[in-house]
Amino acid sequence: MIFGVSIQKIWLSVGQTVYMVALSLLFGLIIAFPLALILFATRKGGIKQNSLVYNVAGTLINIIRSVPFIILIVYIMPLTKVIVGTRVGSTAALVPLTFFIAPYLARLIENALLDVDPGIIEAAQSMGATTLQTLFKFVLPESKGGIILGITTGTVGLLGATAMAGAVGGGGVGDLALTYGYQRFNTPLMTSTVVILIVFVQIIQLIGTWASRRK
Repeated sequence: MIFGVSIQKIWLSVGQTVYMVALSLLFGLIIAFPLALILFATRKGGIKQNSLVYNVAGTLINIIRSVPFIILIVYIMPLTKVIVGTRVGSTAALVPLTFFIAPYLARLIENALLDVDPGIIEAAQSMGATTLQTLFKFVLPESKGGIILGITTGTVGLLGATAMAGAVGGGGVGDLALTYGYQRFNTPLMTSTVVILIVFVQIIQLIGTWASRRK
């Protein structure tokens, strides 16, 4: 027992947090990358300028990003129930977490793409590269470092969201802090959960910084 909680319970909570962060990040990236590429390509002056597509995609992203996460969890509970068959637990939390992180990552990746030297795009087009070739063989490789740092920033934000997911039965370190710490006035345990989250953030940041510097 540590601070009135079994070691198994603590490890279970840590595992649930890793599970929620890893899978929701994966699903979020699957959605975010196409969105970011669409925003980048269809923006004003982009390689496939299309104001209608850009405005629709941008507005959709902004609408989702404007909803506080704790409200988003509750609001899409019916959809969560349809997708995973339950409204509580770590698996159920994946749905709102994915909705939360996907538009955030899309904007971060878009910003990294916009940092690419326009001359590289012009060179690709002058060589007869198609739109997809320009994006995947020139733009994405050049923006790799910025994209990785953006994903790192998004992952840290996602970690904070998983802690909030604990408030509605999502499990993880946040649920441990709320149920066994706050509600039982167990300050040492709450402090321990904060330390665990700090360690998570440090590990994520170190990995992201290292990966972004690799050639």
